[in-house]
Amino acid sequence: MKILVCISHVPDTTSKINFTNGDAEFDTNGVQFVINPNDEFGLTRAIWFQEQQGANVTVVNVGGADTEPTLRKALAIGANEAIRVNATPTDGFFVATQLAEVIKNGGYDLVIAGKESLDYNGGMVPGMIAGLLGYNFLNSCISITVDGNTVKASREIDGGKETVSTTLPLIIGGQKGLVEEKDLRIPNMRGIMTARTKVLTILEPVSAPSETKAVKFEKPAPKSAVKLFTVDQLDDLVNALHNEAKVI
Repeated sequence: MKILVCISHVPDTTSKINFTNGDAEFDTNGVQFVINPNDEFGLTRAIWFQEQQGANVTVVNVGGADTEPTLRKALAIGANEAIRVNATPTDGFFVATQLAEVIKNGGYDLVIAGKESLDYNGGMVPGMIAGLLGYNFLNSCISITVDGNTVKASREIDGGKETVSTTLPLIIGGQKGLVEEKDLRIPNMRGIMTARTKVLTILEPVSAPSETKAVKFEKPAPKSAVKLFTVDQLDDLVNALHNEAKVI
């Protein structure tokens, strides 16, 4: 079984976020980047298939040379090889088009992507890839097993989970549940050294339009000062909740 894991290169949640160019572009200065958490769950599950069923695992990213450390980390975790599409990921459709081309040419059986990336939270790329290729698609996936060409998987839905049966080729949008946080792998020294010799293929992008454009980013408004009321000020508290906070 050939597995392709889509890897997004996203800011660490502890990074301080700023914008430039009239708040129209994300400022990457001083920002630490990591593997998108939803993608890391998927990668760990793919490595399980590698160890238990002999699957070959490839990781792919659409991005510039600055994303290669993230791909090398994925190789250190255990992926067999990596692909970087040498292009700036301008929007979801552009990224989906590039990934669809890689999948089509690589003949992958199972494609694991995160249900959304931590940076823009668009949640659109896995479904777009499936639409472009005509593959089966399952979003919000929390478990998956493969037996030959048959797949049994579960996905999170409002109020519970849904278990389905489908066939390969399949694209999933994965999340926590594919594995738990305690099962995530930290690259060891042997993995890091081995990753340096693994194949990282650089592909030029295919022509594809960017269908959306970020006009402006806005940070959440700063929290206002806290007002404290004593037990003797209940009327003032009710008035503030009603007229200022407007919650009652």
